[in-house]
Amino acid sequence: MRSLFKFIGSAALSGSVLLAMPTLLPAQTPAPTATVPDFSGVYFNVQNLGVGSDPAKPGKPEPGAAPPPPPRSSAPVNDGSKGRPPNLPPLTEEYLAKYDVVAKSRTAGLSEYDSSAKCLPPGMPFMMGMVYGMEIMQSRDRITIFSEWMDALRRIYIDGRKPTQKHLDDPTFAGYSTGHWEGDTLVVETVAIRPDGQLDGLGSPHSDQTTVTERIRFVGPGLLEDRMTVKDPKAFTRPWESTRTYRRASPPNDELREFACAEGLVLAPGYH
Repeated sequence: MRSLFKFIGSAALSGSVLLAMPTLLPAQTPAPTATVPDFSGVYFNVQNLGVGSDPAKPGKPEPGAAPPPPPRSSAPVNDGSKGRPPNLPPLTEEYLAKYDVVAKSRTAGLSEYDSSAKCLPPGMPFMMGMVYGMEIMQSRDRITIFSEWMDALRRIYIDGRKPTQKHLDDPTFAGYSTGHWEGDTLVVETVAIRPDGQLDGLGSPHSDQTTVTERIRFVGPGLLEDRMTVKDPKAFTRPWESTRTYRRASPPNDELREFACAEGLVLAPGYH
């Protein structure tokens, strides 16, 4: 009987030790103390709005303000009438021929190759032009980017998940994006991009093998940089690189409006 009590006492002691152990189990190990930058906020494209921290306000210049400098070039056009700019994707001969068809249509004033005229979302990486600004919402497992233009939306998963064959077989305009942190830089890989989505402002054609790599980081207080490398072994002769810079807006200018493109189609003259 004494040995039985000794056994029960030992078991109880062991149980008390086990009850104290859960905080040391690997599954409950505290998260690393290293911090990552918080991209949350509303941003506007510096290339579109200049270097101000908020959207340009319409109206007359302030009294006594210096006159604006004279333009150094003609206004940009997106109909292809000025030829193909050198900063667009370097296309193979096959895809240059396809581009010529698109350019002739757009120059004629037609919208058959302009997805935004049909209220379709801009493709990647065209959507990152952010004509009217974007909002970044950051959580532990994903980063959501919402564009006021066309109400376009993309999600970047940062919890280690990878695209499956199901994702690859069902491409979308924004594609499927996954990312990881390299220090203070978010590295994003986007695949499964629809080949009929708009790649740039002039409608350069691309294939179903398009991929986008982004390196997103702060380069100054509230100044976000997105360095993009776009690859397409079928349509490009070499990778296409482009950089966008965005400045975070301050209240009360940190609000985006509803775009309601579909409503515009319904209300347009001649709609059936």
